[in-house]
Amino acid sequence: MSAAVHALERAALAAHPLSLAELNARAELLARMDRSYLVPVGVFERFAARLTDPRRADGPFRVLAIDGLRTFRYGSTYYDTPALRTFHDHRQGRRLRFRIRERVYEDSGERQFEIKLKSGRGETVKHRQRMAGDDHPLDAARLGFLASVLGGSYGIAAPSGLTAALHTDYRRLTFVADGRRVTCDAGLVVRDLATGRTAAADGSLVLVETKTKGHLTEADRLLHGYGVRPAEFTKYSAGWAALRPELGSNRWARAVRGVFPGQVLRGKGGT
Repeated sequence: MSAAVHALERAALAAHPLSLAELNARAELLARMDRSYLVPVGVFERFAARLTDPRRADGPFRVLAIDGLRTFRYGSTYYDTPALRTFHDHRQGRRLRFRIRERVYEDSGERQFEIKLKSGRGETVKHRQRMAGDDHPLDAARLGFLASVLGGSYGIAAPSGLTAALHTDYRRLTFVADGRRVTCDAGLVVRDLATGRTAAADGSLVLVETKTKGHLTEADRLLHGYGVRPAEFTKYSAGWAALRPELGSNRWARAVRGVFPGQVLRGKGGT
């Protein structure tokens, strides 16, 4: 077990728990502003202790707990066209960009089909459907949902020829306060589903993301105070940049080198 995963486990045990129902009531945040940070383990431990300090004026952040668990295994399969349209839309910073994935909560077996969009204000907007039984991410119901979301939100048609492209596995801890969530991920492994090639994240980093409807949060300011600044990083885009450097990394290059040390990245044109 990596140092980052150990740090998540310790931070989870030190915090007061809250249920999934409480999380959804206090901070579901299907439309929110996201900021990503690559946090060294030592800094993460101090950061988590500050967030969950019971002496905080507004009360401590609490940790999501379900069936006695406080950290959770996540698996996500991302769907893209053979030419990786959604990857390149993000690499080029296109206004109408989206991601399509099936998320599996490994500890419970729950499955969600999710579409993540960017709003005109830069918010991440998530649309999702729960899946059960023999449901498949590319069956008629899911493709119809995808077409409805993209048509209603962007006025565009759903891409054709979608296929399973990239898989991610990691462990997550979620801190919660009113209107705010902080997700903390460790043990990330990405896999190219066409070639089977994998890349594992640096075990001394925790991938932290702040989520809120507003602007900078207390969590953001704490990280800035430790000298940690927001990073251009998403698991899908960075995963491809690490696994297939010929695709180009552009603005993600610095973050990807930090998360996936030893990978050889190449720049590629695009706006």
